[in-house]
Parts: sequence; C-alpha cells; structure tokens
Amino acid sequence: MDTSGQHSIPNPKINPSRRRSTGLKADGTPDDNDRVEIGPTALAFEEWRALGLELPNIPRLREFRLGRLTAELQRRDLGGILLFDPLNIRYATDTSNMQVWVAHNPARACYVSADGYVILWDFHKCGHLSAHLPLVREVRHGAGFYYFEAGDHSERLAARFAGEVDAALREHAGGNRRLAVDKIEISGLRALEALGVDVVSGQSVTEHVRLVKGAEEIKAMRCAIASCEIAVAEMRRAAQPGVSEAEVWSVLHGENIRRGGEWIETRILASGQRTNPWFQECGPRIIQDGDLIGFDTDLVGPYGMCADISRTWLCGDGQATAEQRRLYRHANDHVMANMALLGPGVGFREITEKGHRLPEEFRPQRYGCMMHGAGLCDEYPAIYYPEDFMDGAFDYTFEPGMVICVEAYIGNVGGGQGVKLEDQVLITEDGIENLTRCPHDERLF
Repeated sequence: MDTSGQHSIPNPKINPSRRRSTGLKADGTPDDNDRVEIGPTALAFEEWRALGLELPNIPRLREFRLGRLTAELQRRDLGGILLFDPLNIRYATDTSNMQVWVAHNPARACYVSADGYVILWDFHKCGHLSAHLPLVREVRHGAGFYYFEAGDHSERLAARFAGEVDAALREHAGGNRRLAVDKIEISGLRALEALGVDVVSGQSVTEHVRLVKGAEEIKAMRCAIASCEIAVAEMRRAAQPGVSEAEVWSVLHGENIRRGGEWIETRILASGQRTNPWFQECGPRIIQDGDLIGFDTDLVGPYGMCADISRTWLCGDGQATAEQRRLYRHANDHVMANMALLGPGVGFREITEKGHRLPEEFRPQRYGCMMHGAGLCDEYPAIYYPEDFMDGAFDYTFEPGMVICVEAYIGNVGGGQGVKLEDQVLITEDGIENLTRCPHDERLF
C-alpha cells in the first residue's frame, strides 16, 4: 500500500465536463445516474411514496449533525475531535467508504474543530468520494498506521500523522490543546501525547451528540425502518419448512441492498431448539414445521440509519402450542409494559427501578439490556436490568428526539425454545411514538 506521500487539498468538486448535473432528487441529493454518492434506489423511493412517507432533506441533515457536534465541542471546551470510528466519521461528514472494512482496518480519520472546520483523511486515492460534500474542507490520506498497512513502520507513520493533527489543532483551535479522540491505535495515542496534545475520551462526546435526532434524521429513520419491514415481510414468506436458516436470512440482506441499504451488523436468526439460549447466529439448520423462528435485524438501511427490530414467528400453517403462546405473551407484556414507562424527562435509572420484572424462571437468560439507543447503529444509552445496573454510569434523562429500542428475550434455562421481540420507539415532546409497524404472528398471541 502506498503510504509514502501525504497531501492536503481543498475538497475537489466534480469536474462538470465529466459529471452531468440533472437536478436534485426528492431528498435533496443529486439526481445523477453516475454520482459517487450512495443512497436509496428507485425502488425505495417508489415504496416510500406509496406509504406516504416524508423524505429527509439530506443537506439539512448534514448541517444539523455537524452543528450538534461543534456545539458539544464548545460546551466541553475542546479544541476539536479526532474520529476513527466509521460511524462517527459518517455522522460528522456523511462520507461512506468501505464501512465494515475500515471498522477493523482504521485507515480513515476525521478532525473537526470546535468552529466546524473539517479535515478528512480518507483511504488513499479516495478523495473523490467526498467531492460532493461542501462541509468537508480538506481531504488528505495517511491515517493508516495499523500493522497490516504500516508493518514495522507503525510508530513512524503514526508520528507523521500526529504531526498533521497537531498542526491542524494549532491552526484551528489556537492555544486550546484539548483534543477528544474516539478510537486510536496505541502508537497514534503515544505520538499525540508526545507532542503535548491533551487527549481526552471522545466516545462520550460522540454518543451524547448522536443521542438526540433532528427532524431530518427522524424522517430518514422512518424510511429505513419502512424498507427494513418490507424486507422482513419478504423474509417471512421465505421462512417455510424445509428451508435453511441461512437461506431465510439471506433474503433480508438482499432486500436491504436492493433498496439502497448498507449492511447488517449481526446474523442473529435461529429456529427450533436453537432459539434457546439466545444469540445463536443463523446456520445450515433446516427449519421444521411448528418451529419458532426468532431474529434480530440489526440492520443499517438507506441513509445509513439503523432499523433494529425483533420478531418471532411460527413456521408452517399449524397452530402454536400452549407453551409457545405462554413464552410469547411474557415477551410481549414485558416490551409493552416497559415501553409505557418512556417519555421526556424520565430518568434512565427510573426505567431500571420501575421496569417490568421478569418472572424468576426467565431472569437467568434475560437479554443484555432492557433498552438501548439507535441511530446510525445500536447506540448509547444501555438501560440495564436491576441485576446488571451500574450505579452512576447512566444518570441522565430521556429527551425528545431520542430513539430507543425496547426488547425482551424469554426462555428458561434448559427450555426447548425461546421468544425474542423488539420495537424501535421515538421519544416525542409529550410522550412516545412506536416507529415499528412490523406485524406480529397472531397465532402466538
């Protein structure tokens, strides 16, 4: 890989002789068949129009996000933030480049100053991917000093990168040497500190910034959830006796991509005996008539927005057993009772303290949390069960614009089956709105 020369250029615009502008799509992005920018497909736009969904204005969405980030940097008296997490880079810039790959190969970085100056270090020879984004002021490369790319020169390349960051901090933050960093290789952290940069944790910054969604983000999320639910309906049609779990799960992937969705973070779908205990990922098991099939979408859809929905179905045309209905009733009651506690001004701790208590038989295999945030992926906060609560870790309150996933897993130790349910909920000015329209299997009620 070429790691020798670095460059810093103003963000180049697409050469009009090479790329013909044909106006704007309904979401405010270029209506150009050859554009580099990813986004929803014509199928997604058609389905959203049929559903009567209001589309987001993507330029306004981008400005809102950058504004929230810079306001938080100023509030915390930080000279800027250095981002490596691809989801944080996406939030700050709306750039996307091999998101899953760079999640484990940190080849991209982004510096945002407290006054909103954005420098993006992209993967080498990828400057054209952000040419449509005026909020990105400079594009460079050279942020990759992980061992795969840097080998035994990791420290040298990290020192060179740190020098660029230090220069940017001096230019755009004056005497403020406090720099938030979300994630960084050890060699990069040591190189920054050697230059006298006061490195502080950036994860609390980005998680709190991303916590409250703006109007355009909520519109984008409604669209992503709608596309996810259409894909889930196709998956349900495929979930027939004699089909493997992997075949069923592949439908969700394919339908997500058809609509301009981006990836799925897990592969959690299980059937029959594999629904207990939970978290078994889909595999070659052939689904049988009368099996329960449970799944968790964990889906990153159009606009990079998360649609995190769980349902459990009965496979085949028969009727559910009394035990299957009992498990399902407990799961649904748990989700609905906890959802009813949500609202603006409610404390995170309060949900833990007042939340619906699982029957004793289901507590040993309780889910990892009662609720969690959602945005570009599963996000902060995590609302824990009383058994798992950490005093002082989550002393905040729900605000309008937060999106919370409320979930439950019901299955007893040694049981032959289990039920997983999850809905995605918006905190509003005066209550909540369940954003999830995905139907339940009525035979299990």
